[in-house]
Amino acid sequence: MKSIILAGGSGTRLWPLSREQYPKQFLKFGRSSLFQDTVRRCIQLSDISEIFVVTNESQKFFVQGQMEEMGFDFHLENILIEPEGKGTLPAIFFGISEIVKKFGRSVVGVFPSDHIMDTSAITTIQNARELAEDYLITFGIVPKSPHCGYGYIKPDTSVKMGFTVAEFIEKPDEELAKKYVEKGYLWNSGMFLFDTDRFLSETIEHSPDIVHEFRSGKNIDEIYRSVQPISIDYGLMEKSQNVAVVELNCNWSDVGNFDSMFEEFEKDEQNNAVFGNEDASMNSSGNIILSMDPKLISLIDVDNMVVVNTPDALLVCPRESCEKVKDVVNTLNERQDERAIFHRTVYRPWGFYTLMENSERYLIKKITVIPNKTLSLQLHHHRSEHWVVVSGTACVMKGKEKFFLHNGESTFIKSGVKHRLSNPGKFPLEIIEVQLGEYVGEDDIIRFDDDYGRV
Repeated sequence: MKSIILAGGSGTRLWPLSREQYPKQFLKFGRSSLFQDTVRRCIQLSDISEIFVVTNESQKFFVQGQMEEMGFDFHLENILIEPEGKGTLPAIFFGISEIVKKFGRSVVGVFPSDHIMDTSAITTIQNARELAEDYLITFGIVPKSPHCGYGYIKPDTSVKMGFTVAEFIEKPDEELAKKYVEKGYLWNSGMFLFDTDRFLSETIEHSPDIVHEFRSGKNIDEIYRSVQPISIDYGLMEKSQNVAVVELNCNWSDVGNFDSMFEEFEKDEQNNAVFGNEDASMNSSGNIILSMDPKLISLIDVDNMVVVNTPDALLVCPRESCEKVKDVVNTLNERQDERAIFHRTVYRPWGFYTLMENSERYLIKKITVIPNKTLSLQLHHHRSEHWVVVSGTACVMKGKEKFFLHNGESTFIKSGVKHRLSNPGKFPLEIIEVQLGEYVGEDDIIRFDDDYGRV
C-alpha cells in the first residue's frame, strides 16, 4: 500500500497558535507534531519510499525538517509542491498521478496531516483494501457524541467489511446531529483508500476537467493556473455510485478548533487543559490555556474559556465562540497584517530566527543555525548587517573573505556585499543580527546559491 499525506493547510481556526507560515500540523503539543504522528501511522502501511506528501512551497521545509528529525531519509521527489491551494481533489490527483508514474497500479491511502487518531485503526485500514477494486473507499468515524463541526455519512447496504454510501451530509446543527447519531450515521473523516485504476476511471467520469489538465503535458504551475478549485467530496465522492464507507471505532479528531483541542487533551485537577506553564487558576474550570512564553496566566471564577498567549498576540474568547477565530485571521489578512502569517519565531530549512525588536529602519534578530547547515549566498541592496556570535562557531563568507567567529566575536557586512553564514560545528550556532538601513523587509534578499532550492 502507498500513502499520500495532505499537508498544505493553514489552520486559521487555531490562530494565534497556528499561522500561515507555521500551520497546526507542524506544531508540537508534546514530543511530536500532528504531521509526525501521521507519518508514524503511514509507516505501518507503507515503506518510507512509498509515502508522498502534498504541500506548498513555504511548508516543504517543515516536511523535510520534521522527517529528518524522525531519522528518515525522505526522498525530495516524494514531496509534491502545489503552486497554490485548489482543494483536495487536485491535490489527491497530483499525488496519485506521481504514484502511478513511479509504481504503476497501486492501492493508496490518503490522510490529512493534522488529525489525532489511534493506531488501532491501522488494521482496519489495511483490511479495507479488499473493497478498493470495486469501490472508492472513505472512512467514517463512529461518533462519540452529536457534533456540529463534522460532516456526516449515511451508510446504506452492507458490502464485505463496509457499507455503500447513501448520502454525504454537510455539517448539521445540534438537533440534526443528534438525529444522525441516533440513526447510526458516521463522521466524515476525510480519509480515503483508492485503487488507482478505480480512482482514475471515476475521476474521468465525474471530473473530466481535472484529468484533462493533468494529462495536457503542461507543467504543474500551468496545470494549477487552469484547474478549478474543488474538494474530493464534491468533485467525486458525492457523484459516484461506487462509494463504500468503512467504520473506524477509535479515538479521532481533526483538531479543527480550540474546543476540539480541549476535548482531546489531558486536563488537570480543575478540568483545565494547560500548555506551556503551570495552571495558577482559582475556581475556574473547562478552560484551555496555552502560552508560548513564561508569562504566568491565572483565571479566577472563569469557566469554558480559550486563552492563547504568544509573544505578539493574545486571544481570549469563550470556547463556544472559537469558530469565529478564522474571522479574526480574515480581518488581519485584509489589513495585510503579518501576524496572520508569521510568528515572531520563523522557521527556515537551516534553523530559525526570532524577531526581538524592529522599526522601519532597524531590526534585531536572534538566529539559530542547526549544525552542518548553511544559509544562502546572498546580498541586500537596502540594509547592512552586524553579526555577534552568542554561542557556537560561525563560518562567514564576506565578499572574497572566509573566516570563523567564536563566542563574543562579530563582523559587519555592508549593503551590496555578497555574504553567507554556516555552522560547521556539532552544536547549534546562535547569533544576534542587527539590520540597519532604509528598508529592512524580508524580501530584500538576492540569492546566488542555496542548498535548499529556494529562488
